[in-house]
Amino acid sequence: MRRRLVGGALRRYREQAGYALEDAARVLECDRSKISRIETGQRGIRPKELRELLAEYGVPEGEQAALVAIASRGGPGGWWHPYADVLPGAYLDYVIMESAASEIMIYEAQVIPDLLQTDDYARAIAAAEPGHVTAEPGDAADEQREDAVAARALRRQAVLPGRRLWVVLGEGALRQAVGGPGVMAGQMSHLVRLIDDFPGLTIQVLPFSAGAHAAAASASLAILRFPDAPSLGVVHLEGLSGGVYLDSQEDVARYIRAFALLRAAALSAPDSARLLSGLRV
Repeated sequence: MRRRLVGGALRRYREQAGYALEDAARVLECDRSKISRIETGQRGIRPKELRELLAEYGVPEGEQAALVAIASRGGPGGWWHPYADVLPGAYLDYVIMESAASEIMIYEAQVIPDLLQTDDYARAIAAAEPGHVTAEPGDAADEQREDAVAARALRRQAVLPGRRLWVVLGEGALRQAVGGPGVMAGQMSHLVRLIDDFPGLTIQVLPFSAGAHAAAASASLAILRFPDAPSLGVVHLEGLSGGVYLDSQEDVARYIRAFALLRAAALSAPDSARLLSGLRV
């Protein structure tokens, strides 16, 4: 998906600059088939080559930086590197794009989003996943699951600060007793603390009383937007097999409009915070 997102952007920039495939090939001193495969996401591109093309097309430095961050694996300092062997490839692709995003919009109908979960809640979700095998403490499966929980905790620490994060939670996510009453009480307290600790985080609850709404056909969606790159965005619709990505400008715009309608139908942020506070016991 990262290759497709970068390739599609390169194609748009090339066409806007009035370059043919042959012109781009001359910049990298390669054949036009390589440029074609890069633009269709069939192959990746090295950061140096990416910067050369973007500079040739006259792309501003801010947009260049966003695309380079998406195209690379974030360098050796990426928080996910110690856990690359326990994170599925599709999930790893998503978190690399997420780490490069400046604005994240999330809707969840039934569960608390990964970024807002406590460790106990995350363990309960992992234990219910298809294919899960009950593990004894200390065995390999248990260690792998704990590594995955630790990776998600690091993800929260890395992503929450410094970004604009809008979250709409369906009321069902607050009522589904994941892990039992104690886990849910801790999760509700955690949400209240996050609202207080991160000014860039807005949580709104979509109550059952809202009735039909703009995302009624979707149980989970996330929209990523990137710094200084208004034409760049991606929508992720989660599923059991890894989910579906949409990256056309028309699809991204459609989901942004739907998310705006969701926010309008949801409780206000202060009312949502009061509701969450009342669920802590």
